Amino acid sequence: MVPMPILTSLQLWAESFPDQVAVAVDDDVVSYAQLRQRILDHPGTTGLTVLNRVNSIDVVADFLAAVSGSGCVAMLDPHWPAEQRAEVAGRLRGIATGSDARSAPGASGPGGGTAGRLTDGPAESTFLYGFTSGTTSLPKAFRRTRRSWQRSLEHSAEVLHLTRHDRTLAPGPLTASLNLYALAESLQAGGSFHTLERFDVAAVLGCLERERISRLVAVPTVLRMLADRAVAAGRVDRGLTCIVSGGARLDAATTGLLQRWAPHATIVSYYGAAELGFVASSSVAPGDAGGSAGADNAVGQPFPGVSIRIADDDGRPLPAGATGTIQVASDFVCDGYLWGDDGEAFTRVGAWCTVGDQGFLDESGVLHVLGRRADMIVSAGTNVYPQEVEAALHRVPGVQAAVVTGCPDAVVGTRVVAAVIAAPAVDAARLRNACISALAGEHRPRDFFRLTELPVTTAGKVSRGLLARWIEEEDPRVVRLR
Repeated sequence: MVPMPILTSLQLWAESFPDQVAVAVDDDVVSYAQLRQRILDHPGTTGLTVLNRVNSIDVVADFLAAVSGSGCVAMLDPHWPAEQRAEVAGRLRGIATGSDARSAPGASGPGGGTAGRLTDGPAESTFLYGFTSGTTSLPKAFRRTRRSWQRSLEHSAEVLHLTRHDRTLAPGPLTASLNLYALAESLQAGGSFHTLERFDVAAVLGCLERERISRLVAVPTVLRMLADRAVAAGRVDRGLTCIVSGGARLDAATTGLLQRWAPHATIVSYYGAAELGFVASSSVAPGDAGGSAGADNAVGQPFPGVSIRIADDDGRPLPAGATGTIQVASDFVCDGYLWGDDGEAFTRVGAWCTVGDQGFLDESGVLHVLGRRADMIVSAGTNVYPQEVEAALHRVPGVQAAVVTGCPDAVVGTRVVAAVIAAPAVDAARLRNACISALAGEHRPRDFFRLTELPVTTAGKVSRGLLARWIEEEDPRVVRLR
């Protein structure tokens, strides 16, 4: 088996069906044969390539050329603040000059050193420097070996319902690991990958129909926006056969909305982290009521090749039903941090790794995620996980989305507050009554707000820290409900 099959597979597909669409970005399209030639024509590289641009065919070709042979790539988000981008780029220059030389000896340059052919680099060499999402603080940087993606690709096509005949649309930025991996798995399988230069709901819905997309990959907030718009317009997409949700838990309300919009699609939701890779997954077949994806905090069974355990603060395994730190052992995890390792994020003890998420395994082996320790709100001495409160609010009729965060309070230390996107009839009294019946004591929000838009990162993930800042700064996008 090849160490990292993306380029080797791309070479095979270029020979077997050269005219098939490999990648399309808006109206810019390349076939497998054309993409292969663009990579072969690319100037050779033996070290680190830094990419810092919005989605395009050029970015795809540059990425693939950069990781051929023993090369590696860092994907910077072009929407980061300028000072943050400059700081990250400066640190990466030290790596490019050899301060973190992790690439194993091997052929260099496009094609891996074999004239006219694309091949993949050494299994244990670093091929990707990734970043945790950041808006105002410097993101942590981690390294990935080729083997970690090779092992993931061995299992993900089956779990995530990908075949050579699929047309996959991942409308988010390729700088986000969810979308970059969707590109890689599509090329490895011989499918057609579609994306957009910039995200726009109407453009995504148009692409789904125009390109007869069979498979959609996005974070829950994006899926919710798409389904909301489509259902409101009376649109039904019967061509989608699979919807893949990653980056956060897919709630029951969104699952139901997606089923109304795409009645023939299997809905696959996976839990993981940029540092850990895949951890657990669940799937809902067309017409099913939701399974474990509909249960509060449940994210599914362990992903193939992954072992999961729950540990206490001293690292001792806990029995089923007991809450503790989620630890995983797999070949999918990253190779550690380049910088930003504060001992509170990704940690490894022997074979077991964690990013600090808290949860439990039930008697049937389903993993339930309560939230990251760093997200936990301590209010009047009580530990409150925002996801628990959000799950209660999502059950309120008329609530389309809910985000919970903590704000400083002179009496309880930190008070729990909630913000919703909801129908006009949903007021503070309705939300408060729902929380009284579903939550105990300090878990109930003290204040409620209405949002005009979700506080999300450039990758489409909800940011509780950003919500707290909006509330503190009295941002017009968040209005107090009375």
